[in-house]
Amino acid sequence: MTGYAIISLGGKQYRVQEGERLLVDRVSHGEGKTFHPDVLFTGGGDGKPNLSPRVQVTAKVVAERRGKKIRIGKYRPKSGYKRHTGFRAALSEIEIESIGSKSSSATKTQPKAEAKPKPKAAAKPKTPARKPAAKKPAKKKAEK
Repeated sequence: MTGYAIISLGGKQYRVQEGERLLVDRVSHGEGKTFHPDVLFTGGGDGKPNLSPRVQVTAKVVAERRGKKIRIGKYRPKSGYKRHTGFRAALSEIEIESIGSKSSSATKTQPKAEAKPKPKAAAKPKTPARKPAAKKPAKKKAEK
């Protein structure tokens, strides 16, 4: 089990631990679905930091909500120019379910110990490489 992990979501990095909830930019997974974000770094549990971890972080989308309204105002003195607009970020609340289970991609890339080597096929004689054909001169059109 790992103490913490640094994951990448939406171009930002987050330091997470198991059971932690955090607000991130909206993820494409639906509410109640689980997903596996990219893991950049692990450390803390055994005291050894790991820059190339082969562990998987499982996160669950708990809710989708909107952020706090941000008011934006433009003003130019002496000209009567005023503009107001606002912005609310689309956010997802995620919960980190587990850190440290083996990633499926890491187990798929490891060869099996019991695999037998394949016998080599008989070598075919190589054919000599052909030279490219010479270019033919372009035909001139007959004048009338």
